[in-house]
Amino acid sequence: MVDEAEHGHVDHLAGGRSGRRGRRRVEAIYYWFLVPTVVLFTLAITVPAVLGIFYSFTNFIGFGEWEFIGLTNYVAVFSDPAILSSYLFTFGFAIVTVVLVNVIAFLLAVGLTSRVRLKSGLRAVFVIPMVISGIVIAYVFNFLFSNSLPAFGSAVGIPWLSESLLANPDLAWLAIVVVATWQSVPATLLIYIAGLLSIPGEVYEAADIDGAEPLRRLWSVTLPLVAGYVVINVILGFKNYLNVYDVIVGLTNGGPGTATRSIAMTIFTGFTGGDYAYQMANATLFFIIAVLISILQLRLTRGKAAIA
Repeated sequence: MVDEAEHGHVDHLAGGRSGRRGRRRVEAIYYWFLVPTVVLFTLAITVPAVLGIFYSFTNFIGFGEWEFIGLTNYVAVFSDPAILSSYLFTFGFAIVTVVLVNVIAFLLAVGLTSRVRLKSGLRAVFVIPMVISGIVIAYVFNFLFSNSLPAFGSAVGIPWLSESLLANPDLAWLAIVVVATWQSVPATLLIYIAGLLSIPGEVYEAADIDGAEPLRRLWSVTLPLVAGYVVINVILGFKNYLNVYDVIVGLTNGGPGTATRSIAMTIFTGFTGGDYAYQMANATLFFIIAVLISILQLRLTRGKAAIA
């Protein structure tokens, strides 16, 4: 019994020493590489965010003196029709655009990964919008919607197309969706191409042996295997569209009236218009909503992403 106890003690000590040897000591140089990033992130993002949340409980206008007013700004935000309208527009725009972008990008990715000629050149053509500034794209489309398209509408006798879509409060949002979709498809396309190319060829060979038709193979084989990529594109796209700003500035500047004013535009306009604390309360609520949406999306899609 004593020998067994001694052997057990020796094994325990040996295991402890091997465990300690297994833990690699982190060299100090790695922390020095990490410190600049942490400092810059803290000074550029964390500190301004904390100060902004603090000022949202005051009547600060961006300069001068201020005093605490509690939850007054937050209560006012919920009863402000202009802010509520910006939320409705932004979420509606985000939902419509994310659906269009993913459908178009996925279909293009399927075509560009099939046996078609010049697919490498076509891929290069389709990603061109990625290298162009969003504000430049918006101004180019502004000219098209304000001049070229009305001229075409007049020539073919289409009354609603003979006037600028950007001046129509009921149709201006469609123009923004078109431009945002055109700009966003390339990045989403590249992710889908990566997903489709990662599918083993043996899977399609087995589907062919089973007699699966192209549409059946697309629905039952391809889509389930790229479900994880769909999740990534939907989450990233939705977050980006909630922050839409430059496209709207270049196209409508929030008009006609406030029909296409997004949440981001409402916040930035308030910062320069003397409503700093009020719009910081709006920004804080928007941040909380975005975090809750992110958590919900991850919970709803976690299983599908894991399967993919």
